[in-house]
Amino acid sequence: MGRITGFLAAIVIVAASGALAMLLISLAPEPESRELPPQIPFVLTGTVTSAPGAIPVFGSGTVRPAEEVNIAPQVGGKVESVNPAFVSGGRVEAGQTLFEIEEEDYRYRVEFAMADLAASQVAMLEAEERAEIAAAEYESFSRRQIGDALAEPGLLTLRQPQLQAAEAALRRAEARLAEARLALSRTVITAPFDGFVRAESVDAGQIVAPGQVVGSLFAADAAEILVALPDSDAALIPGLWELRAGDDSQQVAVRVIAEYGEQSFVWNGYVDRAEASVDSQTRTVDVVIRVPEPFTAGSPVNGPAAGGNPPLLVGEYVDVEIEGVAMANIYRIPRAALQAGNEVWAVNGGGTISIVPVRIFQRADDEAYVTGSLQPGQPVITGGLQFAIDGMRVLTEAEPL
Repeated sequence: MGRITGFLAAIVIVAASGALAMLLISLAPEPESRELPPQIPFVLTGTVTSAPGAIPVFGSGTVRPAEEVNIAPQVGGKVESVNPAFVSGGRVEAGQTLFEIEEEDYRYRVEFAMADLAASQVAMLEAEERAEIAAAEYESFSRRQIGDALAEPGLLTLRQPQLQAAEAALRRAEARLAEARLALSRTVITAPFDGFVRAESVDAGQIVAPGQVVGSLFAADAAEILVALPDSDAALIPGLWELRAGDDSQQVAVRVIAEYGEQSFVWNGYVDRAEASVDSQTRTVDVVIRVPEPFTAGSPVNGPAAGGNPPLLVGEYVDVEIEGVAMANIYRIPRAALQAGNEVWAVNGGGTISIVPVRIFQRADDEAYVTGSLQPGQPVITGGLQFAIDGMRVLTEAEPL
């Protein structure tokens, strides 16, 4: 009896709990219904810009001298004096004396050669006189001869070989004197052009030998930059293969940019030539940029420099911007807008995508130059989407959720 009572009590409790739960559910307020937002991807975009005119060709390289020579004396001897400017980093002018070699030995050689020349001149006069006397004697003898015909006189009779030997000795003496004077003039070593001293290793009192390299100079009037370009970039330089070294009549303009401290500086140059071979390692074309007057101060890109404007230093690594061919209907877009397969995903006015094939002419750091069915000011997708199809709907910054 007790079990039945307990069982019935449990049933009553469960039933009451269920009834109470149903009552509470029925009294609860209805949840507010909300329409789910559309599943349209949000994308980042950039803008298409019309870019008629020259397509820039970008590259980089190291500044090197346009001309550089080793300094070596042509005669030997003791160094008598050295120009204070003939030191590493010093600037010299064309014809300026770099150092001098003691000249006493060479003066003596000039005097010896002058004495030999004087003796040869006397010997020449004697030979001429004797030749004239021999000719006159033969003529006088021929007048006294009656009847028998005389044979033609021999060269020795007229002393012609002796005269020729005297003439040769005179020319040899003149050449020795010219050689001695030339050697004397070479005791003064001068700069062949305006330039800077890269290195020197000569001091007063030092003994130098002919041909001994004692320093090097590089020219101050121009510098060169060797820029390795892929053939696709080299093809954008107008008339590249018609350019001739040193001929600046048809210049292709170049901007040379170097970093100095925390600022950038610019120099103007031009394409001088292209080397007629492809690098076997990189398969690139070497283009030579020439910068006139590189040691004048560069122009700052962003305001004046605190420490003054520097020159374009030899050995400095620089960026170059070459003025390429001019083309119509070309556009500049963010580089991030380029998709695989040379495509651009353009966003139409209704927020739909158009897949536009493009031809890429140039890639810069953040931009690309292309042709295709684009419009100036048109948005192009730069991020936020992994794949796209024509007509696909997207949201942009200009069209938020």
